[in-house]
Amino acid sequence: MKIGRMEFTMLVSGLILMASHTGALGADQREVTQGGFAWQDGAEVYTKVCALCHDTKVGPILRGRDLDPLYIKLIVRNGSRAMPAFRAAEIDDQLLEKLAEYVSKTGSDK
Repeated sequence: MKIGRMEFTMLVSGLILMASHTGALGADQREVTQGGFAWQDGAEVYTKVCALCHDTKVGPILRGRDLDPLYIKLIVRNGSRAMPAFRAAEIDDQLLEKLAEYVSKTGSDK
């Protein structure tokens, strides 16, 4: 099933509204800083977390598809089908921004 630009915009708007009501976008950042661990950048997160599924054909290929960074952030925070949601305690908002930028701008290895 192919969706048009208007349907996509409505879908993204709906997901943003849902996320804002559940608190997913405004998660408490104190959880992130108390752990003591810090990811280096979006590439490291992708390599150590995302690639386990997305580079092994368990999940869809992400890199090289020009995916919208907003779409990536919404899927990471809220999950989709078999993909789990990642809380701000696991990937904070600042790092999620870097991850979305990395995925959206990086070409496929294949």
